[in-house]
Amino acid sequence: MEINIQHSDIYALAFHHRFQWEEAQQSYVILFPEGMVKLHGGAGEVIKRVDGKATVGDIVTELKAAFPDAVGIEADIIGMFEMAYGKAWIRKV
Repeated sequence: MEINIQHSDIYALAFHHRFQWEEAQQSYVILFPEGMVKLHGGAGEVIKRVDGKATVGDIVTELKAAFPDAVGIEADIIGMFEMAYGKAWIRKV
């Protein structure tokens, strides 16, 4: 199944998943019944903005403003959405 993320799409965390800062891990994590995923670097910055209200385009715009020196950031953000959706960490609203 090919994932086609659009700027107008809206995503939320998948049911039974929780996003939080984990002090012991010193990173953002996604907790779910089967375990935990530690999010490295910018992955946490993307997922913390996935709230069921903001569009992918909104998140791209916000992250581009927050990290103006990050070259190719839009492709990285879209890639994170594709991975997170493919792993069922997020769901389309």
